[in-house]
Amino acid sequence: MTENPLLNVPSSNLSDNKRNETICRDLNDWWEIVYYIVPKYINTICIIGMLGNVLVLFTYSLHKGPLKIAEIYLVNLAVADLIFLMCLPFWTENIRNEFNWPFGNFLCCSTSASISLNMYTSIYSLVAVSVDRYLTFVHTLNHRVIRCKKMAKGICLLIWLFGIFLSIPNFMFRTVKHFPLWNISACTLDFPTQSWVTAENLVFNIVGFALPSTAIIFLNFSTIRSLQKKARERRALRTKGCKEHKGTKATRLIFTVVLMFLLCWTPYHVFVFLDILYETEVIKGCFWGELLNFGEQFGYTLATTNSCINPLIYVFVGKYFRQKALEVFSQFIPCGFSLSWVAFKEKSSYFNMFQVRTGLT
Repeated sequence: MTENPLLNVPSSNLSDNKRNETICRDLNDWWEIVYYIVPKYINTICIIGMLGNVLVLFTYSLHKGPLKIAEIYLVNLAVADLIFLMCLPFWTENIRNEFNWPFGNFLCCSTSASISLNMYTSIYSLVAVSVDRYLTFVHTLNHRVIRCKKMAKGICLLIWLFGIFLSIPNFMFRTVKHFPLWNISACTLDFPTQSWVTAENLVFNIVGFALPSTAIIFLNFSTIRSLQKKARERRALRTKGCKEHKGTKATRLIFTVVLMFLLCWTPYHVFVFLDILYETEVIKGCFWGELLNFGEQFGYTLATTNSCINPLIYVFVGKYFRQKALEVFSQFIPCGFSLSWVAFKEKSSYFNMFQVRTGLT
């Protein structure tokens, strides 16, 4: 069987156990495709994602107005995504080099821990955004004390501390290890016992995905139901104009947030769960070994896309971001641009009216 160390979770195929006694078919031709396509895709994601997240941070840091509560979470998310994306080029080179790590032990530990840290931070930043939207739409009057900027900054700090805590094993047990069977020195997780491997995967699956995704789904669909209920009430009262359109627009935005998050992250965590079953020998054989090797590569590659599209689905369609961006960049553009800015602002005034409660207030 063609066995390869994977990116962020220890591959079940790296274990020196009786499964190595089974001779599986050679898949070198398929791995050549992985070595060629995956680095190009991830590098493209890195470029687009870094430009988008830098634009977000540049706009919010240079704009004269104070940040709103949800914007504090979005800045936190953009920082996490940016650090995550900055670490990915090391892994693309690792894949291009057929998993032979060329950067030494320190970068093996630090980049891996940084990727782990920012995956947790990104996911729980999305939870914080979802909570803020839920309180905004469903409990507008009852939780104004909770929805304050000081509380939002404190939550962001807790999210980073929580992510650091969960990333400690990744930093401690990552090492460059030589595998004579493939004649490579791979950056891999080298846990003391097999139970550590299973425990790490369970924590990653449950704490890193199952719990936050459940919270995101519950909070966002509760918000959607609240918006739909209000829309029905407005229709019953025959309320006209932008209010009904505003509710529809907000519902579409929230549904897109949930859909894209699940689309990007679910496949990877499904394969991580299957890897747990493979490690505990609940499932066996060459088929599962090969499926997990390729599946985790595909799932991880797809998961990286989420950090690229976050600026689009969380910020670029949000309240006042376009206006803030234009206000910031108009300072660096010749005076003639100010006329275009005034015209754009007038045309976009109606667009802003029905975005007042899209969750970024």
